[in-house]
Amino acid sequence: MSTPTPPETPPVRLVVVDDDPLVRAGLALMLGGADGILLVGEGADGTEVGALVDRVHPDVVLMDIRMPGMDGLAATEALRSRPGAPEVVVLTTFHADEQVLRAIRAGAAGFVLKDTPPAQIVEAVRRVAAGEPVLSPAVTRRLMARAAGDPADDGRARRDRARHRFAELGEREQDVAAAVGRGSSNAEIAAALHLSVATVKTHVSRILARLNLNNRVQIALLVHDAELLHEDEDGGPGTVR
Repeated sequence: MSTPTPPETPPVRLVVVDDDPLVRAGLALMLGGADGILLVGEGADGTEVGALVDRVHPDVVLMDIRMPGMDGLAATEALRSRPGAPEVVVLTTFHADEQVLRAIRAGAAGFVLKDTPPAQIVEAVRRVAAGEPVLSPAVTRRLMARAAGDPADDGRARRDRARHRFAELGEREQDVAAAVGRGSSNAEIAAALHLSVATVKTHVSRILARLNLNNRVQIALLVHDAELLHEDEDGGPGTVR
């Protein structure tokens, strides 16, 4: 009796939004030919995103931040507020600042720089489609430091709000959330907490649902807003206080 052939994984449906036609053409050429990725649409302005998504139903939107009309930040906020929204990867020419932070707070799964090597952009799209953020721990820590120093919000009030939300989690969920805040992968969390990777994934899913968050990066933001981590003597991420 022959073994049934496992079904093929469907390709990641991708939309690219950038106002520069040359950049858009380059991304389309690079990403459209990548294994496991299907380019299903292109947009030149944030105002086009909603209708485009409704028409082609992408899994991931690669979104430029700076565009005329509606910029990528406003478009990300509008898109991620909708039920069943695709994941968003912010495309930018600069590193972590308040605009990237705003995009992540709005629900973007991360960001890539426009000068990132093509293979890494392809990998970022695949990872986001699989539910993983595309922020390295080092970049995450820079973003958290910027969030902690945001003058637009009172630090103590932000901390108190975040701690109140964190307290809604069970003890093990708090352990997992704190590890996510340190930038740990599921495998690293599983090893540290003596859990299976599948159990860690279940905890992460429950944390997202319980706190109405979009992704792991927003869990990390919550942990850092709550000021529940401290730095060890070597400058690396510490433990929950």
